[in-house]
Amino acid sequence: MEVSLIDIHELLPQQEPFVMVGCLLHFDMVETVTQTVVNADNIFVEEGKFTSSGIIENIAQTCAARIGYINKYILKKGIQIGFIGAVRKLQIFRLPDIGETIVTKIHVFEEVFGMILAEAEVKTGSETIAKSEIKIALSEKEV
Repeated sequence: MEVSLIDIHELLPQQEPFVMVGCLLHFDMVETVTQTVVNADNIFVEEGKFTSSGIIENIAQTCAARIGYINKYILKKGIQIGFIGAVRKLQIFRLPDIGETIVTKIHVFEEVFGMILAEAEVKTGSETIAKSEIKIALSEKEV
């Protein structure tokens, strides 16, 4: 299945205007990649830039897209709700401008007891604009 053809809304518990990822580019059990164009009407855009809160939510929703893909296409069940448990080692080198395309890659390095620990990198082109570690806690509740 070509993952980029999947409607991202099918994988996320979030709904508009709170969807911070545009499409899924790659999925496997360890790495997931999303792509997003920073639009002027995004609720996390201020003064022409995608805010640090938007970047964090974009990273979290890349994790959510991974979870959604696993649930829908592998486990054949509903979408689980996840919560940001922690953001560590956050480095934001610059905020992307309206119109820029960001590509977010998460690398899961541990998954235990309903917790996912991942490293994230956000890029525009070949430029890394943010890095972080993130912990996501999964609820048993499905939507």
